[in-house]
Amino acid sequence: MIKYKYELHAHTSEVSRCSVISAKELVAFYKSQGYSGICITDHFIGSNTTVPVGIPWDEGIEMFCRGYELAREEGEKLGIDVFFGWEYSFRGTDLITLGLDKKWLLGHPGLLDYSPNEYCDLVHENGGFLIHAHPFREAHYIDMIRLLPRKVDAVEVLNACRTEFENERAFEYAQNYNLLMTAGTDNHVGLLPVLSGMRFNYKINSIDLLIEGIKNSEGEIFSEKTTS
Repeated sequence: MIKYKYELHAHTSEVSRCSVISAKELVAFYKSQGYSGICITDHFIGSNTTVPVGIPWDEGIEMFCRGYELAREEGEKLGIDVFFGWEYSFRGTDLITLGLDKKWLLGHPGLLDYSPNEYCDLVHENGGFLIHAHPFREAHYIDMIRLLPRKVDAVEVLNACRTEFENERAFEYAQNYNLLMTAGTDNHVGLLPVLSGMRFNYKINSIDLLIEGIKNSEGEIFSEKTTS
């Protein structure tokens, strides 16, 4: 049976300051690896982003969405679906946010003033979906590991850029709280030794269908070596 592959965690250099691959190059890379779709989840405003501090909210959102929009245009040319999301960050706690759009962001100019709990509640009130990305990541700038089991929908339990130990702890976290499980590469460079993602037995052509598939546990998490 055909398995359709999807990347749920990737960053463009147009928006994510730590990324070194452009939106077009990123989409072309995943097309070359046989993927059917990719979620662009650039670092949100106020975190590791190319969007300048202090500019008007509407202008900032326009700049923030540029990576996704360029990726979507390239996806339409190459025949690979591109979905919109972002990685909300609070002192090293990162939440992949799916199911909301540019119009929603434009309508919430006070978003950066919310606490993580308030942010999660607002996203859910408006029909969004939250994945706790690499919850046990350790880095010098992370002051503590925050877990939000009553506020998130899913946990990224397989991240190609994290250690086996960190991924194992994430898996235990999801199990202990009966949370949904996802996988993603957290790709900032394109070609990596290993990619992580989710496979489905059917083609997904919208973010709503992707979320529904995750909710129904119809996706399979996987890692695989890249092909040259």
